[in-house]
Amino acid sequence: MTTIISFDEGEQRLDWLALTDAPAEGHRRPRAEIADVFLYRGKDTLLNRSAWIDGLGLAVKAATVFPGNPAEGKPMVGGAVNLFDDTDGALVAVVDFHLVTKWKTAGDSLLAARRLARPDSREILIVGAGTVGASLIAAYGAAFPQARFTVWNRTPDKARAFAENHGIAWAEDLEEAVAGADIIGSATMSTDPVLKGDWLQPGQHVDLIGAYRPDMREADDTALQRATLYVDSLATTVDHIGELKIPLASGAITRDAIRADFYDLDRFERQSDDEITLCKNGGGAHLDLMTARHILDTWRAG
Repeated sequence: MTTIISFDEGEQRLDWLALTDAPAEGHRRPRAEIADVFLYRGKDTLLNRSAWIDGLGLAVKAATVFPGNPAEGKPMVGGAVNLFDDTDGALVAVVDFHLVTKWKTAGDSLLAARRLARPDSREILIVGAGTVGASLIAAYGAAFPQARFTVWNRTPDKARAFAENHGIAWAEDLEEAVAGADIIGSATMSTDPVLKGDWLQPGQHVDLIGAYRPDMREADDTALQRATLYVDSLATTVDHIGELKIPLASGAITRDAIRADFYDLDRFERQSDDEITLCKNGGGAHLDLMTARHILDTWRAG
């Protein structure tokens, strides 16, 4: 029998800290086989992201992106995650696309922060007043319950509204906000870096989340040069996302500057209190599989 898990029903049973334990365990399994397929009709897109992890199963995350939908009052993005049994290939669950995406994206960066940020971190800056920014407040708050949050957005009115909605502070000056933060989570759609390396302070941790195309990046070369670099997945970041692809091509950084990804968790840790750490969250179908499988297991546990 196939289980169908909606957003609201699935979210009621989830916990951020338990969620980050799932990909940590998943990355100790055999390396995932992943593949993406894109189909286009004008501006409309169908994206299928697939992953297979031996012993965990298979997932196909299908996403439709129809940019004209919002003008008609419809969501621009739709989809679902199909989970298949590892033994016989049977369809075991269909999980809400937005549920998996939300918990995968913020949980990915939370796993990095739990390993790289100083345990005494108290000031957390969210760069970008969007949906992911809201998820980051919940995720970071689970691991750093005493933290105070501040949001910055390129449009001050959006930052103010976001802050009022979530009961946090907002900043007008990004440089000043960065200087006062222990953890910086950036979730923008920027193609020009918004975070400057000259602003960073010893002991900070930076999560870069927003950039996903080859022309996108959120931090400048100096930030990457000053920090110890980590990624969630070498396979889905280095040659695909501008955050790393551009500075690697220019020679600003080299591949050996990247200390580890989640498949090397024994090296995925802060080396000193003064070290600046930076992790690029690139996502990937294997993370969707690990997250969806955790959601299903949690659902079955009741």
